[in-house]
Amino acid sequence: MDVEQVDFEEAASRLYAAPAADFIAIRNELAKQLKAAGDQLGSTRLKALRKPTVAAWLTNLVARERPDQLDDLLALGDEFREATADLDGERLRELTPKRHKLLDQLAKEANGLAEREGQKVSADVGQKLRETLDAALVDPAAGEAVREGRLSSALRHVGFGVVDESGEPSNVTPLTDERRQRAQDRRKASKVAEESAAEESGSAKAAREKAEREEEAREEAEKTEAKQEFDRAVAAAEAAEATVDDLDSQLAEAREALEQAHEAVRRIDAELTEAKKVARDAQKESREARKRYNRL
Repeated sequence: MDVEQVDFEEAASRLYAAPAADFIAIRNELAKQLKAAGDQLGSTRLKALRKPTVAAWLTNLVARERPDQLDDLLALGDEFREATADLDGERLRELTPKRHKLLDQLAKEANGLAEREGQKVSADVGQKLRETLDAALVDPAAGEAVREGRLSSALRHVGFGVVDESGEPSNVTPLTDERRQRAQDRRKASKVAEESAAEESGSAKAAREKAEREEEAREEAEKTEAKQEFDRAVAAAEAAEATVDDLDSQLAEAREALEQAHEAVRRIDAELTEAKKVARDAQKESREARKRYNRL
């Protein structure tokens, strides 16, 4: 791979676009490039990315190769949520066949893409792909994660949220009921403000703008808190990596010292053997000299 300047986002996109068999090697190489460019944080984050399962790899491939059809699916999810919020049963019955049709089309496209890449799609992988796409339709956070094209595990929507292939809660960021309600309230407030803009007094407008600024400040505080938590996690990972590097150095030095000790033992043993031989020869010569002396 050619050495070139890359940032974390570009490296992550390139990594998840690579063949699954080359994931580890490419991740290590890109992490080295980021570190060499002075981006230690990006290097650490990249090394933490997990190799995708076959179903996740296939979903990422669909996200890259069929973005328009995926957008259609996510837009349909918005329609489902609106109809559900309005308790519009007739609309939901109209949307359900479209849901199945889009899932079928994307599953068929995915099979063709996988065949092009030389990857066989088992029935289990095909089912997990459909579950992931359906989770993207149902859950907005899952939809954004699928659109990003960097999944490491397939997703499945269950009664309480989205889980990965092991059944554990996924790492997509769900919209809490409180944040979802605030988003709905903001949309309603915006619509009311537009309808009554001509009649709105200066004081009412100022109050509305103040409320919007306060809401933006709350959201910014939430983002800041999340960023601080992420920075602490990264700092812990970097400290652990430094400890590993230090222990590796100590182990290498200990191995070198042990090899030198082994060499000294071998040398001393050879010298001892030679000394014993010389001693035996000297003793033999002494005995023969004594015999000669006694015969005189």
